[in-house]
Amino acid sequence: MIKRLGLAIIFMLVTCRAMACEVALVLAVDVSGSVDNEEYRIQMQGIADGLRDGSVAEALVTQEAAVMVLQWTGSSRQRVVTPWTRMTDFDVLENFAAQVESTPRVWRNFSTAIGEALAFAGAQFADVPDCERWVIDISGDGSSNEGVDPKEVHKILSSSNIIVNALVIEGAELLMTEYFWENVILGNGAFVITANSYDDYPNRMQRKLLREVTKQISGRRPASWNPNL
Repeated sequence: MIKRLGLAIIFMLVTCRAMACEVALVLAVDVSGSVDNEEYRIQMQGIADGLRDGSVAEALVTQEAAVMVLQWTGSSRQRVVTPWTRMTDFDVLENFAAQVESTPRVWRNFSTAIGEALAFAGAQFADVPDCERWVIDISGDGSSNEGVDPKEVHKILSSSNIIVNALVIEGAELLMTEYFWENVILGNGAFVITANSYDDYPNRMQRKLLREVTKQISGRRPASWNPNL
């Protein structure tokens, strides 16, 4: 009886540990040539303020979410600027937000390689295998004009039930919302939120984060998925 009870407790502990992280969220920020320095600052401040929103922060901490930020532009230009952080309490979340808003821009005046940004973001989930949901949150104001086509990356991402959502900033090109709906987002419940200008970005980011972290927008990924394929 004691042995059986011990095994049951171990099973419960392992199960609770495996389910502790409910969502891993990659925030992929566009720093291509169409984004000027003020627009870059608005994006980073908008992410930081969105994370600090009371409802978003509570959801992230409750779910022990893992969050990271990367910057992307043209081919072979993607970089993690704020590494995976587990939102175990509100102090951790505030420190993460402070890092985000003070992060310098990595590149300027390069093209827009959305497909490569998605592939790079997808590979990062190898470091958070215990998180039940994997979500890429990509923002941008232009269509992909370099590197692999976004749709060519979808097959690998969908094999693990990775969700790709988008925040589109209109103005640099026509019909960007439609472009992201048709070519970029992926998965059950995936969505696009539109900012009519960079001035709208902070509010739209808050709404986007809230929707992503408070709703089950994807199923559990297959355990056999290899992000390095």
